[in-house]
Amino acid sequence: MNTRLDSLQPYPFARLRQAMQGIAPPQGLSVIPLHIGEPKHPAPRVVTDALVSALDGVSQYPLTQGLPELRQACADWLARRYNGLTLDPETQILPVLGSREALFSFAQTVLDGAERPVVVCPNPFYQIYEGATLLAGGETVFANSTAPRFLPDWNSVPEAAWRRCRLLFVCSPDNPSGSVFGLDDWRELFALQDQYGFVIAADECYSEIYFDGRAPTGCLQAAAQLGRGTDNIVMFTSLSKRSNVPGLRSGFAAGDARLLEKFLLYRTYHGSAMGFPVQHASIAAWRDEAHVAENRRLYAEKFARVLPVLQQRFEARLPEASFYLWLPVPDGDDLAFAQTLYRQAAVQVLPGRFFARDTAQGNPGRGFVRIALVDEVPRCVEAAERIANVFAAAR
Repeated sequence: MNTRLDSLQPYPFARLRQAMQGIAPPQGLSVIPLHIGEPKHPAPRVVTDALVSALDGVSQYPLTQGLPELRQACADWLARRYNGLTLDPETQILPVLGSREALFSFAQTVLDGAERPVVVCPNPFYQIYEGATLLAGGETVFANSTAPRFLPDWNSVPEAAWRRCRLLFVCSPDNPSGSVFGLDDWRELFALQDQYGFVIAADECYSEIYFDGRAPTGCLQAAAQLGRGTDNIVMFTSLSKRSNVPGLRSGFAAGDARLLEKFLLYRTYHGSAMGFPVQHASIAAWRDEAHVAENRRLYAEKFARVLPVLQQRFEARLPEASFYLWLPVPDGDDLAFAQTLYRQAAVQVLPGRFFARDTAQGNPGRGFVRIALVDEVPRCVEAAERIANVFAAAR
């Protein structure tokens, strides 16, 4: 067996299930699950119709590089979304089976375990970053994200770690806080890249859920605005959140052609080709913005109705993007808070400590819970009322 598997920590949801052992919600009260970031809005007809109409494609083997039409649809979307960003669909775009799979396999492509490379990650973070690093023979070094901005403190990373850094994961909009990198934040990160030569893997799967028209600046967009090329930069995006199709398992990677050439080679052996029906459904999704705008409207409505309820009892704030509330817990015990909510109100949220690792500066997730506003509007409002009532009773 691969002994590196022993270094993996349980996934946050597994830890939550363990923490809830022996705790039962009140009888007669339906459970409202807000702990998993799984969109509950209906999949758009433009996508499902394209999927069904292409079902004959299941009788053929697809190529790992995907259809030229899909790569072109992705390139066209990038140009529309990021102010004319121009990438070559032949060499700079690669379809992937969702960002989770791609982020993991990209690390296996970039890292050489023989040199025990360092991978720098935000903390809290999406656990795939750490698992991908460990299974590729690397060492994870964390940059804590704390109030008020909840963006990684790169200055906390030791110089010795930067010198060994081969890959850096960055997530903007951030999971779990919803914070967004501005142009100056990207400039700071690019300066570190120039100094130490690492590859940037930019996880941007929440980029299309934002408010008041403030579309987040992407990594490749920032590089173009700052007069840089795509060298040593690959961004990852997905249809899961943008188009409410997490089960479609579809996204793409874009950026440095040299890196994507090696990534394609790895994926050819890895067995990561996207089936033709999914490719055609993805083309339809990337070409349509109407369903995405409606998606944003629904999330904006949820926040508009949920925040006033929670703000009666908590310091709740609208994130810059994403569908998450990163809620500070009044007494600081995020685990006890989550257990109490489930026991008394049948509401499931995720303790922030499960998203982060202990560091010399502490665990930056401790004292927060992540609330995913993924259910229908009335259910999210009901959950907020239950949460506020439990806290009011506790006082």
